[in-house]
Amino acid sequence: MSIANSILEAVQKEARRYPGSRATKVAVRIGELAALDGESLRFCFEVLAGEMELKDLALEIEWCPRRHRCARCDRTFVVRDYEFRCPTCQELATECVSGDELELAYVEVEHDEPIAVGKESS
Repeated sequence: MSIANSILEAVQKEARRYPGSRATKVAVRIGELAALDGESLRFCFEVLAGEMELKDLALEIEWCPRRHRCARCDRTFVVRDYEFRCPTCQELATECVSGDELELAYVEVEHDEPIAVGKESS
């Protein structure tokens, strides 16, 4: 719930930077090591967004896999099934370099400009 609330507060802050606009979409990056359940986050987000008058705001979640870097050959690879050994040189000494992300990727904002209908041209 607190993560969903933080996302929505960040969206509101960003939208305030552009008077006359409204946020339409927010995207977050979540690493597989962040221990977050996507469906729970989405549910909390939708409940809170409705309370904040942001019910039409779309949430996009980008899942980031766990990646390691090999100390010997410097290759970066995705860890699957807890296999931390480098697939290139078989080195076991690898370091986790991503997969714990929890970040705001972007906020899409639409500007609502008034349209002059029936305006005479000179």
